[in-house]
Order: sequence, then structure tokens, then C-alpha cells
Amino acid sequence: MPSPKELAHLHIPLKQILKATNNFSDENLIREGGFGEVYKGTIFLYGRQINIVARRLHHRYGQGKIEFWKEIMMLVSLKHKNLVSIVGFCDEEDEKIIINKIEAHESLDKYLSDPDLTWIQRLEICVGVARALSYIHYDAKRDFSVIHRNIKSSKILLDKDWKPKLSGFELSMRNTRARRNRLLLTQLSGTLGYVDPVYENTKSVTPKSDVYSFGVVLFEVLCGRRAFIPGEHEWCPPQEAKPDSKVVNQDEMVVASLNKQMDNPSSSLTNTSPEMYPKSFIYSPPAQKQQPPSSFNNNENHAMQPFVAPPNRTVITRS
Repeated sequence: MPSPKELAHLHIPLKQILKATNNFSDENLIREGGFGEVYKGTIFLYGRQINIVARRLHHRYGQGKIEFWKEIMMLVSLKHKNLVSIVGFCDEEDEKIIINKIEAHESLDKYLSDPDLTWIQRLEICVGVARALSYIHYDAKRDFSVIHRNIKSSKILLDKDWKPKLSGFELSMRNTRARRNRLLLTQLSGTLGYVDPVYENTKSVTPKSDVYSFGVVLFEVLCGRRAFIPGEHEWCPPQEAKPDSKVVNQDEMVVASLNKQMDNPSSSLTNTSPEMYPKSFIYSPPAQKQQPPSSFNNNENHAMQPFVAPPNRTVITRS
């Protein structure tokens, strides 16, 4: 991984960013997220105009220097067509800003209930995100594996052709390739409604935790709504949910505009797409209930022995 000094060529002066975002004006504000405020703008770099998003870290969101540099180093190290790319960053006058290229359609969460986002487009978006996860978890050309830890629909950006770009690596964790399937012990981070219950209960994370969160996104895409909307209802963790006597059929669960589109041509895409990914990407539940890491001993499978990661902040957001 590169050091901060090796990334100096990506540094963009604060003055230039202020000009690009009209001094962080409200008109340029796109959203407020777990990292901080996100602004759009246009900047002149490398001899051309670039449409950008400037993610301005703010400490009130629970993020700090660690998350700032982690995001930058991950984006520099990871290169895939379904991941966002970094344009530059700014670390001046107590300002910590990450600059990415703007994606034409912004984030997936804005289109979950949009009837114009077709079934085929939704499938292709999900396949693209699956490819991104397969890459960060299992790419054979890299000597390390990455666990994202904050997969959700608002972290999936859509370009002009509706191709997905996974973003938001500020909470991610790195492990060596040899240890990528071992448990990493760490403080809980993520977003309410998307966090893997095993990770929540044991404070141990693996690539499978990202796969759980991705499963939540798949349901969002199918049902046409976010998994959890703050203020709408109280959050009930999956492990505490009680069986409901009411049987919900597909017509009730799936967003209405999609039912008519679920025909044979689209099902052929879903039938072949699992073959694109490594077998290790597909999760098979253990025969016995998983025990907390403290119960592991030297007689158990070496691959499942926990590895203690460096301390990390507990960051649980509600959006």
C-alpha cells in the first residue's frame, strides 16, 4: 500500500476545490452521508475540465484521519471497472476532502422505486456489484484481500450507461491473501439494516459479511425500497424477527412495475451469472451454529481461527 508521501501527486489545492464547488455552496450540495457533506463541481485538471464530487469529511459524522487516508489508499490500490476511481484529495487547513469523478446518475438508492429502472438494468447493476465484490475479496493478482464493511445502495454509484461503481471504502479492512477467509476481530462498523448479524454479535468480520449486506441490497432492488428508513419504523434485527402468519406472495413483495418484466430472457441472465464468480464467493451455512470467536481452540480448523485486527472506531449510521 502506498504511503501518504507517495500520494503527493494527487493532492489538489483547497483554493481550487473551493472554486470548483462555489465555496461549498448549498446549490452544489448533493447529500450528507456517513463521511460528511458531498458536493458537485467542475475542476480544471490535467489540461481538461472534469465534473467531480467532493466528499468533505466532518468530524461530527464520526470519521477522522484514519478513515480519510484509508479511503484514499484503497482507491489508489484497487482498480476495477465496477469501482469508483479517485481524482485527488486535499489535506489543508483542517479540511480533508476526497475528489472522485461524478457519476451521471448518482447513487442506486435514488432509483429503487423508479419504474423507469427496468428489471434487466437492475439485474445488470447487481451483477456488476457482485463482480466488484469478487475482485476486492478474491483477486488472485493482489497479495491482499479487502472487506468493504459498508455495502448499501447509497454506496453504489451509476454512470451514464447505468453501470455500477462501488464506492465508500473509508470503513474497509485489509487482510493478507493467505488469511482472507479467517475471522478479523474488530469494532462494529457499518449501517443499520445492512450489518451482518454474525458480525454484530461476534465483532468478527469476513468477506461473507459483505455478501450478507449485498443480499440486503438485492432485496432492495427487488422490492423497490430501502431496507430501513429512519423515522418510519423501529429497526428489528433479523435474528430477533418473529415468524409472521401472513404469507406474502411475489406480487405483494416485488415492486409492481417489475412483475411484468420478469420473463424468460431476463431469467437466462440470472441463471448463468453465478458461474462468473469463484466458488469461495458462494456462502454455504455451517452445519452447526457458529460460536463466538472466544470459543475457538487449537483443535479447530485453522482457516477459521480468528485474527485480531488493529483497533477501529465503532461507526453505526442510520442512513
